[in-house]
Amino acid sequence: MSIQSAYLAAEGFEPELEEELRRAGVAIDRWHGPLALSGAPPVGAAWALDVWTDPREIEIPSIKGGAAALRAIQRNWSLLPVLHHRRAALIEAALPPVKGRALRFPEPAPTGHLGAWTLLSPERMLASPTKTSPFLGGAVRFEEDRAGPPSRAYLKLWEALTRIGRWPGPGETSLDLGAAPGGWSWALAQLGGPVIAVDKAQMDPAVAALPNVAIRTESAFGLEPEKHPPVDWLFSDIICYPARLLQLVRRWMAAGAARHFVCTLKFQGGTDHDTAAEFAAIPGAQLFHGAHNKHELMFCLLDQTIRE
Repeated sequence: MSIQSAYLAAEGFEPELEEELRRAGVAIDRWHGPLALSGAPPVGAAWALDVWTDPREIEIPSIKGGAAALRAIQRNWSLLPVLHHRRAALIEAALPPVKGRALRFPEPAPTGHLGAWTLLSPERMLASPTKTSPFLGGAVRFEEDRAGPPSRAYLKLWEALTRIGRWPGPGETSLDLGAAPGGWSWALAQLGGPVIAVDKAQMDPAVAALPNVAIRTESAFGLEPEKHPPVDWLFSDIICYPARLLQLVRRWMAAGAARHFVCTLKFQGGTDHDTAAEFAAIPGAQLFHGAHNKHELMFCLLDQTIRE
């Protein structure tokens, strides 16, 4: 079997990735740790942290030979350690060092070329010069703020904005639906623009006191986008069924009331693959499972026309 693609699942989410690929007509030939190996060409996969788009098997008669084979292809490589850890570490040590340092948001994602490799056996490696994520193991790390935000939910927002390469500017208005206790509103307020935080639950007092955060104590689903002043960004981390969120997003889109969308699909119980596919089918949509997500996907949609 010739491996043409490989999909890296986050720990515990292998079944979601396998079902998504099945629905896309992609058969998994076997698993190598968290890496799903397929003889089919690569496809987009929301549940994959990373997709290896040009995998090739390479014979490695020695540690030196393995490192030389990788260096002959390109400079920068990241190791996925699954088997034969000592031998893999020695090969890695013979390669130019690649450090996945923590980003200081809103620092852009790295643009340097990065490949990935793993040992299938002591004498054979799988290496892909190209992959979809610029991060080691598909996981972005940040310099965290452990004092300001009321929860760690801001990390998945930072990750989503870093992955799409866009975030609110100082003059752009953000509408944060289901905002309490305020982790996303806090993160958005740090970017300088006005933030409208909507939730029936109480916001963290420190977030509510921020000068550019306005609190609206009401239900996000009770807002009427047809009557609401257009906003630059609509954010949602609401706990609701994905189908209900889809209705909300479509209503705001139809009303031309938001230019950019960043929303969390939170799965309660089983994974609603059908609704996830409906989100993915929206023209221009990006759907992905980030390293900071739990049983959820991020939906991002940019540059929608808004009414004047």
